Amino acid sequence: MNTTRTARSRPGPSNSRLRKRLRLCLRPRPRPRLGALLPALALGAALSVSLPATPAAAARVDNPYVGATPYVNPDWSARAAAEPGGDAIADEPSFVWMDRIAAITGTSTSRGLRAHLDTALAQGASLFQVVIYDLPGRDCAALASNGELAAEELDAYKTRYIDPIASILSDPTYASLRIVALIEPDSLPNMVTNAGSQAGATDACRHVKELGVYEKGVGYALHKLGGIGNVYNYVDAGHHGWLGWDTNFDPAVDEFALAATSEGATVDDVHGFIVNTANYSALKEPHFKVTDTVNGQTVRQAAWVDWNFYVDELSFAQALRDRLVSRGGFDSGIGMLIDTARNGWGGPGRPAGPGPTTGVDDYVNGSRIDRRLHTGNWCNQAGAGVGERPTTAPEPGIDAYVWAKPPGESDGNSEPVENDEGKGFDRMCDPTYEGNARNGNNPTGAMADAPLAGHWFPAQFQMLLANAYPPIGGGGPGNDTQAPSTPGNLRVTGSNSASVSVSWNAATDNVGVTAYDVFRGGAQVGSTTATGFTDSGLTADTAYTYTVRARDAAGNTSAQSGPVTGRTTQGGTGSGTLKVQYRTGDTNATDNAIRMSLQLVNTGSAAQSLSGVEIRYWFADSASAYTTWCDWAQPGCSSLTHSVAANGSATGADHYLKVTVTGGSLAAGASSGEIQLRVHRSDWSAFDEADDYSRGTNAAFADAPRIGVYVNGTLAWGTAP
Repeated sequence: MNTTRTARSRPGPSNSRLRKRLRLCLRPRPRPRLGALLPALALGAALSVSLPATPAAAARVDNPYVGATPYVNPDWSARAAAEPGGDAIADEPSFVWMDRIAAITGTSTSRGLRAHLDTALAQGASLFQVVIYDLPGRDCAALASNGELAAEELDAYKTRYIDPIASILSDPTYASLRIVALIEPDSLPNMVTNAGSQAGATDACRHVKELGVYEKGVGYALHKLGGIGNVYNYVDAGHHGWLGWDTNFDPAVDEFALAATSEGATVDDVHGFIVNTANYSALKEPHFKVTDTVNGQTVRQAAWVDWNFYVDELSFAQALRDRLVSRGGFDSGIGMLIDTARNGWGGPGRPAGPGPTTGVDDYVNGSRIDRRLHTGNWCNQAGAGVGERPTTAPEPGIDAYVWAKPPGESDGNSEPVENDEGKGFDRMCDPTYEGNARNGNNPTGAMADAPLAGHWFPAQFQMLLANAYPPIGGGGPGNDTQAPSTPGNLRVTGSNSASVSVSWNAATDNVGVTAYDVFRGGAQVGSTTATGFTDSGLTADTAYTYTVRARDAAGNTSAQSGPVTGRTTQGGTGSGTLKVQYRTGDTNATDNAIRMSLQLVNTGSAAQSLSGVEIRYWFADSASAYTTWCDWAQPGCSSLTHSVAANGSATGADHYLKVTVTGGSLAAGASSGEIQLRVHRSDWSAFDEADDYSRGTNAAFADAPRIGVYVNGTLAWGTAP
């Protein structure tokens, strides 16, 4: 099976020049100018500023990017701004790489971790992004980003690398920052694809696997950093061209779960995962889908797809998230990040529509915006472009698009280079190399004259600017500078105790609207291509004010719409001794049935009468008549009644399946046993369950707080919509 590698980098030489102005990223209000705050910063030394002795701690949130002001690394910003046209993106936030022990304290040419954090506070930032990247035996399947620690040096990794980082991050001085930690790129996926007998496996990866050092190192990092209240751990999870095959997908989930339960860590130490780190895989392939067929052949048979189940990063990230929850045991609230710094694939070579249908290869090759020769090519790819700018909550399950790999930093040297950084020469960075088993023996597609990994590569930066998509600064066809019209008729379309839904009339544009940005109380909470949005994770019985703006491919934005205010419902949370557990009976969200298995559990110390007990499973649907079935029940279907009732206009819950028990009792600590239920529309047409309030995807019984249990009309379990 073909697998691919992602390149990793280290910070290049710093530059003490700072931008005179900074454009805001991921927040709508102005940021204090760095030039005014830091007039004469000396790199490698801590910044001296007047700060409160004990700043207020940042409360833990579901998505750390929502409402946050991210740190802009002034070292990268200065290098970008010095390039022609680089001013347009020099103020974008990106991750700071801790790629060696010396990076923690800093050197004569680069500031250390504490200096970066002090600079973040001086900027007025509330979010700091850092890459944890120094595993023993690092990057065992490539040479360009080998590390300083041997595979046997796990103790040194713990005591000389992770412990000092944890000590700095836990300093109360930085308690007001949300700190996003990207945990060890290019590590755990190697244990799935390159540590066995596969064609692309290496002795180095087999040795690391035998020692278990990647799992132990990642587990230790998760445990130490996860214990810091304002740190959010996101584990690197490769990309679709690496793990998208069924032979890699579930084994990767198992590998992630193993690491997350090693060296004192638990799955609760993982806030989410990140895909496409430092890679070039397209965010979305707009002109073809993996389910397409050409002349009776599925596109999975195309040489480019090679039987992969995914063709882009968004679909892969969303599917992986679901599998991490259902199989890996990770929390259902985990979020995904996608690195979009270099996966835009714009420029004149970008296809404008689907390819010809003369054959499956012609169709895929003519459709795909990812112009690499193979998904296994990872080093300094020619033709690549800057992708989506950092964006908060752009799609369901995605916490943010981020720039983990700052544009313009090399993936690796294209020719052998003597160096004291421990970095080898990887032939995948050589434009003359004809490839290996990991890239299907294709040419590398790498740029020539590339410096060491992490060093500044001006030619790459200029290429990424020229091929950016969305285009930078109106650089698309016709140099579009016209902003879209303002979205009209913003209105509240629904709410429950934890969410508010809004919709609006579509905006117009001379070229085309590509997205809408949604703001709550002046802070951006998401982006969508649709004309509606649901804002979740809210507080019950609370008013929230929203505005929305339109955006086009050139980055032009409309004025924000007039505001609208919505209020969450009072809802309610039960506090009785009965609870309900759920497992799905059908993973297909668009067939003609809602299927589930439920069981009641008595958590009290005394028997509980079942007279007057009612279970409510809330769902959203437009039909007016339904048929319900009890397929099997341990207490007997004859002891139950079931029907569908209307539930007003609550988002995701305008109906509910009502199940009542006709009598009997449940002993203390006992379960009713399994109850298998089914709902159909009266005409047996299809449902769309994707946004149903009570729907879950777990295949084993688990507590279901979004399914209500009422006793004599009073909520005894769950949270009502």
